[in-house]
Amino acid sequence: MATIYRTAGTPTDVDKCTWSMWMKRGKLMSKDGGSGECFFGTNSAPGYIQFRWSDGSQNDVIRMEAAGVDGGGFEYKTYRLFKDCSAWYHVVIGIDSTQGAAADRVKLYVNGVQITQFSVQTNWTLNSGIPWNNSGSVQRIGTYSGSDNLFTGCMSHFHFIDGTQYAASDFGQTDATSGIWKIKTGPSVTYGNNGFFLKMEDRSNLDLDSSPNEHTFTTDTGDGALTATYDNPSNNFATWNPLTRNDGDDDSLSNGNTTYSLSSYTYNAKSSLAMEGGKWYWEVKQSAINCRVGVTTSGANNNLDTDSTAWILGDQGNGGIWVLNSAGSASWQMTNNDTTRSITSYTTAATSGADSIIMVALDVDSGKMYMGLNGTWFNSSDPAAGTNPVMTLTNSSPDPLVVIASFGTSGAMVNKTNFGNGYFGTDAVASANADDAGYGAFEYDVPTGFYALCTANISSQGG
Repeated sequence: MATIYRTAGTPTDVDKCTWSMWMKRGKLMSKDGGSGECFFGTNSAPGYIQFRWSDGSQNDVIRMEAAGVDGGGFEYKTYRLFKDCSAWYHVVIGIDSTQGAAADRVKLYVNGVQITQFSVQTNWTLNSGIPWNNSGSVQRIGTYSGSDNLFTGCMSHFHFIDGTQYAASDFGQTDATSGIWKIKTGPSVTYGNNGFFLKMEDRSNLDLDSSPNEHTFTTDTGDGALTATYDNPSNNFATWNPLTRNDGDDDSLSNGNTTYSLSSYTYNAKSSLAMEGGKWYWEVKQSAINCRVGVTTSGANNNLDTDSTAWILGDQGNGGIWVLNSAGSASWQMTNNDTTRSITSYTTAATSGADSIIMVALDVDSGKMYMGLNGTWFNSSDPAAGTNPVMTLTNSSPDPLVVIASFGTSGAMVNKTNFGNGYFGTDAVASANADDAGYGAFEYDVPTGFYALCTANISSQGG
């Protein structure tokens, strides 16, 4: 994860400030270990401050701690766990150390609701200066030291306010129709001398300050690239879900949970968003042969090779899941999980391996599935016309469908899925084709009537 930083100048008020940011988590401490991902902080003398996921014991809470400019300090740990890597969290922290009531000096809001109960609560010292806002402090986003506790998820609309303690309602609001907490893209706030607003929407300049201050930031890519994404608080794209994947020594997710790395064929991952209807399109790159790409029911067992009852797409007995399987350097076939019942084989001159792009189009309503390789649909399929699908699925379960990924051999393998964010891992697509609704960026043209798997499309296209 790359980090963003700048050095603070003379503050408007070193005792008062507010942070507001939208975050989509990438890593769970309870599954992946570590001491916690820091979403921002500083360890510049005098004092330090950090805000991170995890309490240091691999619990997925919010932890806030600081040692003040003039010797004060605080520490808070929430009781509440935050384990949803499929959704965006809106986190607001407002500080005013001049408040007479100690509990009012640090206020934490998540998705518009103030959290007032903590497993650990050491209140901020009266009239203590805030290290982040002190002149000369290095304000870091994605870490607090430059290389420790790196954040691996997505961020958007990061505000810092110098001199005012704001509430969550200044940056977000409840949608009158859905009741969902949503973003205010242009809040009415005063930024103060050190304040800034990183929208992170300019794909060529992600650290651009859109506040009146127009501060200059530096992006440190020493620990990985800072990658643009179409995933945002107003339109949430599918990723791989850490909560539904298998656990193994080399079973891991990265790049905002769009890259899946593993070493055993018994491991697999499911998508964070499900499909109850509609037509959907996605693309996959893989690093080795025997890359399984397909769909299953959301309630299915995580182990493809042992569950004979939960994988119930079609009538194919053990498994019943259809996948595209690279069986050799140029031989591709459609098959279900039972390898003794291969359905149709296709031979193509296209190069398999890391540069091959698998295309998948799924019409959930009709059960028709289409797959192709490097721009050519197998079986002379025409997804837009609904002709020549490589197979028709029969879903006898009430559960919605999810995308899956797994492998058929052991060894180091990587699956890079583009659900519409425009990247295979950290490699940008060459063409950036959007769907008919204007969402997503894909390597190949999205068939007419098919859409990226994201919340905006699920809402409008019957997903």
